[in-house]
Amino acid sequence: MSSVFRDGLLNGKVAFVTGGGSGICLRVAERFAEQGAKVALVGRTQEKLDGAVAGIHRAGGEASGFAADVRNYEALAGALQKTRERYGAIDVVLCGAAGNFPAPALGMSANGFKAVIDIDLLGTFNTCRAAYEHLRKPGASVIAISATHGFRPIPLQAHVCAGKAGIDILIKTLAIEWGGAGVRLNVISPGPVEDTEGMRRLAPTEEIRNKVAASIPLGRFASKDEIADLAVFLSSDAAAYITGGIFVCDGGQSLTGASFAALLQRP
Repeated sequence: MSSVFRDGLLNGKVAFVTGGGSGICLRVAERFAEQGAKVALVGRTQEKLDGAVAGIHRAGGEASGFAADVRNYEALAGALQKTRERYGAIDVVLCGAAGNFPAPALGMSANGFKAVIDIDLLGTFNTCRAAYEHLRKPGASVIAISATHGFRPIPLQAHVCAGKAGIDILIKTLAIEWGGAGVRLNVISPGPVEDTEGMRRLAPTEEIRNKVAASIPLGRFASKDEIADLAVFLSSDAAAYITGGIFVCDGGQSLTGASFAALLQRP
């Protein structure tokens, strides 16, 4: 699908994308490349990254894949250094690595809770902290992919809600601390997105999917392209004075109160 933006909006920029091997973050990485950025993809599985990179190359873009776990600061720092050596200083960082599994709090182990917090919240901190010294400043843009879980409680998602709320306030805090250097930090907070692992787990049946869609004022799930286009905007010079924002992209679902929570309840 073609972008809503003019071609070359990110020409000359370098982007570093965690969670870039699949899902929303891969689509964001593809869109960055379509707009002229050189993209480094980071994930835990080199084989998956190689496939994603090959797809970007086939489409005419420039990309590399570096296997690293965002929970491992040293491994992540190594991937950033390799990106810097290959492409130069980094202009855009997308923190997108995430974990999720539906479970009630009483059915979740401490290790299960910690695993999601470590991937989502600690991983976002590690990415931001390790990336700072590699950023081209001023003008650098850091974006964290969060979710409406961060301000809207959802059953079976206590771990994710806690992690996303932490991401939201972390990014706001860093926006204050790093503003003097010209680094902008923002959050994209999607609601339900088509063709993602998260929605396949949370809405596993057509009946639940239809009920969830009916709870959205715009009447449908987002596409990955729509999230990617928001990321392109926040990475571009058009957003040069925007920092510390939480950009909700949920078709208005979070305006409808607790209806989504009731739809996901299990007996």
